[in-house]
Amino acid sequence: MSTTPTIQLNDGNQIPAIGFGTFQIPADGSTYQAVSKALKAGYRHIDTAVAYFNETEVGQAVRDSGIPRDQLWITSKLWLQDYGVEPATRAIDLSLKKLGLDYIDLYLIHQPYGDVPGAWQAMTAAQKAGKIRSIGVSNMTPKIWQQFVPAFDVKPAVNQVEFNPLFQQTELRNLIAADNVKLEAWAPLGQGDQTLLTNPVITSLATKYNKDAGQIILRFENQLGVIVLPKSTHQERIQSNLDLFDFTLTDTEMAQLTMLDTGKGRHDPDAPGVQEMLSAYDVHAND
Repeated sequence: MSTTPTIQLNDGNQIPAIGFGTFQIPADGSTYQAVSKALKAGYRHIDTAVAYFNETEVGQAVRDSGIPRDQLWITSKLWLQDYGVEPATRAIDLSLKKLGLDYIDLYLIHQPYGDVPGAWQAMTAAQKAGKIRSIGVSNMTPKIWQQFVPAFDVKPAVNQVEFNPLFQQTELRNLIAADNVKLEAWAPLGQGDQTLLTNPVITSLATKYNKDAGQIILRFENQLGVIVLPKSTHQERIQSNLDLFDFTLTDTEMAQLTMLDTGKGRHDPDAPGVQEMLSAYDVHAND
């Protein structure tokens, strides 16, 4: 049994505070291996998406793990081409089939463009039907949030966005806090950004606590109440990313890390052309 701390969502569900990300892990056996390693290491939260093309291998690894289903948290995400009530309803059933699961713990609107209201309607219906436990959104900036979420009957449980010490999403966090929505971090380690990993504030804390830079960064995010989704295919890194909970950063250290915020990330969902570029991506080419 894993002792990973959990965070309470606004719908009453408890999400493990750290999950294992599977973005860009190929579906050639690599995803199965990585997820199997993560589950053995103690992760109980696995994050996938229709657009990662690896739901089948995630589901197989989950089923083969022997871990009771109610001890696991599985997230997947709806892709743009499936927005609208009917397409989203079909896509949710397809995700369940590929994962080989009776329900998904968290299902997200992956990219917030197009018929988001129709997609959300299908997701709330699936939640009522017991196919999904929690529903949320991803890549929503304050501007996009204000465009859609005020009209939602059910408020998202999470918003999964780019987040790390160099890009702390302060405006967004203040906005979503009003509805007790939790922020989930993709690229919580800055996708290997060396300016982040070698920052002197971080490296000096790593020395003090006998941790690596990644563990300091993830602990900072965890202490802010952010759900983190580090990704690795290396056994040592998979394990070390989980070893965050045997030390606590002081208020002064948290303040020092907060000062690293540049207010800029690598991905800007508000940028012109992003919707068009993402819409060209066909997630059902091989179905």
